[in-house]
Amino acid sequence: MQTTTSVIFKTLWVPLIALGLTFASSSAKAAGWCESGKPVKFAGLNWESGMLLTDIMQYVLQKGYDCKTDALPGNSITMEQAVGTNDIQVFAEEWIGRSEVWNKAEKAGKAVSVGAPIVGAVEGWYVPRYVVEGDAKRNIKPSAPDLKSIPDLAKYAQVFKDQEEPNKGRFYNCPAGWTCELDNTAILKKFKLDDKLTNFRPGTGPALDTAILSSYRRGEPILFYYWSPTPLMGQLDLVKLEEPGVDKNIQIKVGLSSVFNQQAPELVAVLGKINLPLDLLNQNLARMSKERIRSDKLALEFFKQHPEIWQSWVSEDAAKKIQASL
Repeated sequence: MQTTTSVIFKTLWVPLIALGLTFASSSAKAAGWCESGKPVKFAGLNWESGMLLTDIMQYVLQKGYDCKTDALPGNSITMEQAVGTNDIQVFAEEWIGRSEVWNKAEKAGKAVSVGAPIVGAVEGWYVPRYVVEGDAKRNIKPSAPDLKSIPDLAKYAQVFKDQEEPNKGRFYNCPAGWTCELDNTAILKKFKLDDKLTNFRPGTGPALDTAILSSYRRGEPILFYYWSPTPLMGQLDLVKLEEPGVDKNIQIKVGLSSVFNQQAPELVAVLGKINLPLDLLNQNLARMSKERIRSDKLALEFFKQHPEIWQSWVSEDAAKKIQASL
């Protein structure tokens, strides 16, 4: 038979256990991602706008929210896969809808996308304007006067002669391992151009830039994929070829692992607000190219010069911390 004391003890003990579990659960939630000591790992993007966005986001989390951060290098496809497995938490510049790897991760609930860090981006296949219209000042005659769309390249492939395969033209694709390389390869096949154009993949982004700029300076025909915002697009007079049947409404978002999205709602809310006005972004990218300024230095200048932009992204307390760090 139970004594009165033991009955009272058990009666009190059960709710105390429940209270303890509730408190432990609340404490775990309150601790948050950064308070628990876990670093926020970013994809180490290797194109200019991606580098600048990554540095800006890292600075916000480090100085405003006392987070440890890291950036891990790799090609975009590998890093998208790493977001899906939560080995990387943040992909600062994800071009939505272009990557099958990303699409599958998002469909499986392993990755999510938030915000709009860049608005007004474009991508496509380009040729210098002198290829279509000529350039009287440089004494260049048009070599493909009726070239308007990607299918027209079937007629003009030889204009972009490949020195290594003279019976074909050359298309300068993205470097291997970039998401856009797979997309462009599919377009070549879609328009049955893969037997007329060499699918040339430069080793790096700078190698692609060098090929474009050197051909442009010599007034030679060149066919290539490119995108904006980038420094190069502001330097050259180009014609974008139409892609029939495709209306590319480009969305750039912040890619996140689903684990991070669930466990760090305060940080996700901040990352979702980050946006760089296109004109300001283009100015900074041009400086990166011309003055060879590192992206982390430009990010610091941005915080010093444009509080009216970044203060709207963060809490009042975080804004004070960031301002004090400057």
